[in-house]
Amino acid sequence: MLKHLRFYTSLLFARCAYLGIKTLSKSGGTSFIGMAVLKYYPNFLSHCRNYIKEKSITITGTNGKTTTSGLISHILETAHQSVIHNLKGANMLTGVANVFALNIAPFKRFDYSVIESDEAYLTKLYDYMPSDYLVVTNLFRDQLDRYGELATTANFIKNAIDKNKKLKLVLNADDPIVATFNRTDYAVFYGFENVRYECDYKNDSNAPAEIFNCQCKEPLEYSKRFFAQQGHYYCPKCGYKRPNCDYSANAVIHNDYSEISILHNGIKYEFTVNLVGLYNAYNALAAIALSFELGLNQAEIQKALDSYKSIFGRTEKRTICGHNTLIQLIKNPTGASEVLKTVDLNSRIIIAINDNYADGRDISWLWDSDFEQLKHAKNTIITSGTRANDMAVRLKYAGIPVDKIEINPDIEKAINYTVKYCKNNEKITILPSYTALLKINKLKLKK
Repeated sequence: MLKHLRFYTSLLFARCAYLGIKTLSKSGGTSFIGMAVLKYYPNFLSHCRNYIKEKSITITGTNGKTTTSGLISHILETAHQSVIHNLKGANMLTGVANVFALNIAPFKRFDYSVIESDEAYLTKLYDYMPSDYLVVTNLFRDQLDRYGELATTANFIKNAIDKNKKLKLVLNADDPIVATFNRTDYAVFYGFENVRYECDYKNDSNAPAEIFNCQCKEPLEYSKRFFAQQGHYYCPKCGYKRPNCDYSANAVIHNDYSEISILHNGIKYEFTVNLVGLYNAYNALAAIALSFELGLNQAEIQKALDSYKSIFGRTEKRTICGHNTLIQLIKNPTGASEVLKTVDLNSRIIIAINDNYADGRDISWLWDSDFEQLKHAKNTIITSGTRANDMAVRLKYAGIPVDKIEINPDIEKAINYTVKYCKNNEKITILPSYTALLKINKLKLKK
């Protein structure tokens, strides 16, 4: 009885705190309330699973968590299912507690929960909220000062899976680390057989590729490599190779969208995804695979894909002072390099890099990212954020003339300056790190 009282008191406190925060306009409230609720009642999340009628779905991985979870949530909602989802990407325990505290009520239930989880916090999340499905997107080097090397991050996820043996896994077969997570009684794999580019940019990159060893210690080799370590790998010594895919796909990448054909259980399905780049085609493929696993059909999925709008800096389209603006988060070498391939070099480009805790203090990843892709940018590139100077130096070594680099550490001023000198119909591209993105989302920018 006391536990239930504390739980309901937590819900009441959360609502009151949220109203106070919004009244004072002090915060977006994506984690603070969750932090306070967990401090008052540490077992708060263990009660929340009772408010999900059907399935609990978690998504983790280095890149693509927010987009993949957003797609899954939108597909379910378009199919008339009620969903609780940490939409804004706050994916540590406090962020997850925050979204439940503000959305559930004593007599309100949801059909599904779709929860994006930070890799390092997945084990802790499963201590309180076991899941029915886990989607793993990829594992790339990211925030080495926080996560350490890839083996450490992989162990975080493996430990979480081992705590939740009833999990149904949806795994990226093209990632040689993710493919080893097949540790439960049920797992399906998704991946691409072929990728064709019908767009203005090419699938080439100067970003360094990871070298992975097989479990027999022999370096893996590739018959096809799509980007970073993702592709068709095999071990010439012991014969280990990429697993066969339950959702086997081909992709055609266009400038602003992708065509994905999927072979599943002997049936071919065609989808169009209105998102930029191969990395987003992977996100869409993961979401489609999970949706089929949940019993949704092709028409329901495509209807949702047609109406999906990117959120919170993940290929997010905005209008700023009449100019079409594309905002794309960059935070590690592989993700940044894939985004940089797709940048419109005729647009006005702003790169905003911070080094706050949520970004990772170590910004050495800038030197492993393929900023050489911007060498032929038409206009001056503005660097902003707390590490604007470091970003400017990186651009100089990428071969961009010094007179085409301008430093403006204040993000709001950098955007206003860019808008001031934009010509009619000129587009703007903003490439922010995570906390720079948070800053941009708080700015009151004119449409």
